[in-house]
Amino acid sequence: MSGQLPCPKCGVYNEFSDSKCWKCKRPITEQDKTLALNQAAAARAEKERFDSLSPEEKDRFLIDKAKDTGDWSNVPSATYQRAAENVTLTTSSRLATGQVSCEVEIITAEVAYGVNVFRDMFAGIRDFVGGRSGAIQKVLRDARRTVLLELKKEALMVGADAVIAVDLDYHELSGGDKNGMIMLVASGTAVKVARPDSPTDS
Repeated sequence: MSGQLPCPKCGVYNEFSDSKCWKCKRPITEQDKTLALNQAAAARAEKERFDSLSPEEKDRFLIDKAKDTGDWSNVPSATYQRAAENVTLTTSSRLATGQVSCEVEIITAEVAYGVNVFRDMFAGIRDFVGGRSGAIQKVLRDARRTVLLELKKEALMVGADAVIAVDLDYHELSGGDKNGMIMLVASGTAVKVARPDSPTDS
């Protein structure tokens, strides 16, 4: 046999021909070699299956694997964002479509902007109509969209399909001689949605 296998004790790679780990001196058994070969074969099979999928199926495969393992490091940001956009948000305690099968946990997302952003707009932009500033409203609108997308991402990471009872709160943070910050916090209850072909979780 040729190739390398990781030592179960210290994690460094050894050659298949080695009888013990070069670092920790742990004996390398035939069982270790068989396990390494099986894992390599499974990885190759998974890659072949992944390569045969459509782009949409690849996204679903990566997301499902990340949910199962809790490791999101191999999920491209574009895939992550597309999946997050499918998470439903509602301020209601129930969903208009589908039924909540179980509550996962309470989640939050936050975005913060320095107050100087608004001060700069006051100094450089004069677009007040009827006592309102379109420029500042645009920043607040962007902040709302950003924090809601972050809330969807948080829901995705805990394996939820939707977030109910969503609440938005604006806070001004300041103290001493520090510049103030405007913080927008979104919170809600992450839930799983019962699918027509699956039983409701108890």
